[in-house]
Amino acid sequence: MPDDKNSSKTTTRKTKKVVKNNSASGGIYGLALIGALVYYFQQATTFWDYVLGFLKALVWPAFLVYELLKFLKM
Repeated sequence: MPDDKNSSKTTTRKTKKVVKNNSASGGIYGLALIGALVYYFQQATTFWDYVLGFLKALVWPAFLVYELLKFLKM
């Protein structure tokens, strides 16, 4: 006869949830994003210029790092 206690027993495993709080850097990036949007939108004249300006504002750190590495000749 099988042991009914063991067959219906399920084991649960407790897991810890790790939460990383990057609120300071997120706020700085948010302000820089707004500044980049203003900069690119001031130069835009057509709808597609606004779309391109929005996309550039999202990835402006990549432009910054690229130009820095180009300047340092790396």
